[in-house]
Amino acid sequence: MASVLLRSRAILFVVAGLLAAPWPGAAQQAPTTQPAPAAQPQTPPPWAQGRPDTEGATKLAPVAPPPIAAAADKLPTARLKAPKNFNIEVYASGMANARSLRIGDKGTVFVSTRLLDKIYAVVDKDGKREVKTLVSGLYRPNGIALHDGTLYIAELNKISKMDNVEAQLDNPPKPTLIYDDLPSDEPHGWKFLTVGPDNKLYFNIGAPCNICLPSPAHAQIRRINLDGSAPEVVARGVRQIVGMDWHPVLKQLYFTENQRDWLSEDLPQDKLNRVTRPGQDNFGFPYCGGGNVPDPQFGWGHSCENSPSQSRCSDRIRRRWACAFIPAICSLVNTTTRL
Repeated sequence: MASVLLRSRAILFVVAGLLAAPWPGAAQQAPTTQPAPAAQPQTPPPWAQGRPDTEGATKLAPVAPPPIAAAADKLPTARLKAPKNFNIEVYASGMANARSLRIGDKGTVFVSTRLLDKIYAVVDKDGKREVKTLVSGLYRPNGIALHDGTLYIAELNKISKMDNVEAQLDNPPKPTLIYDDLPSDEPHGWKFLTVGPDNKLYFNIGAPCNICLPSPAHAQIRRINLDGSAPEVVARGVRQIVGMDWHPVLKQLYFTENQRDWLSEDLPQDKLNRVTRPGQDNFGFPYCGGGNVPDPQFGWGHSCENSPSQSRCSDRIRRRWACAFIPAICSLVNTTTRL
C-alpha cells in the first residue's frame, strides 16, 4: 500500500513538473500584440462639409486674405470698369480687412473689420483724409450701424454701442454691452447690422456649417430694441447673410444670402431676399437651396415651392430706388476656376 502511494506521488510530481516547465515551442514564440485600433475618420472643418471625395474637390480650400492692407498705389483701380458717369478712386487706405461702411451725420466714415479686432473712423482734416483707430480689442466686429449719433457694433457673440460717437473721435468711450444672448460659433458667426423703420436693431445669426440641421438659435434674423431688450425672431431658414438694407418706400428688409457649397459649380444660386412677413418667413435652409433646389441630404419630404422667391430689381423699383444693392460675384470655395 505504501509503495502504491509513493508511486502515485512520483507520478503527480512528474506531471506537475511537466506543467510548470515551459514547452520548447512556447519558449521560442514571441509575445502576441493586440492590433492597433483603426483610425477614426476626422471630422471635416465646417467649410468642407458635403465636399465630394474627388481629386479635384479635395484640392480646393478657402483662400486666406492678405494679413496687411495693400498700399494705395498698388490698388488696380485703373482695371476696374464703372458705368458711364461713374468714377472709381481710392477714398482712404491703410485699413486691413475693411468690411462694412457707415457714414455719420458729420461725414465720418466708420469702417468695420471681420478678422481683425478694430473699428476705424475716416475723417477729413485740413483737406486730407485721416484714418483713426476708433476702438480695438473686439472680436469679429463685422456689423456696424449708426442711429441718432450712436454707433452700434455687432461682434461674434455680443452687440454693444457707443453714444455720441462723432463728438468723441479723439477720446472715444468704451463700447457699452447691450445684448449677448448669442451663439459663439465661428462658421458664419459674424454679424451684419441695420436699424429698421421701427427703430429696432436687425442682425443675422448664420448657420454654423456648410450644410447641417441648425439649432433653433441659428440660421435666422433677429431684432432687438435699441437698448438690447425684447429679442424676436424675424425670419428663419437663412444660411449666411452678406449684407442687408431697407427699401425706403416699401419699408421691407432686403438681404443677400450665400448658399451651400459643393453641390456643383453653378447651383444652388445665391439669393437676394426680402422679408414680407416678419416672424413667419422661412427662406429654406437647409431643405432648399437657391430658393427652389431641394437639398440632396436634407430636402427629402420638404417642398421648395412655398419658399420665398428671389427678389430682383424690377424696372419700377429701379426707377424709384435706383437699386441700392450692387450684386457682387465672390470667388467660391467649390469652383475650379476662380472668378
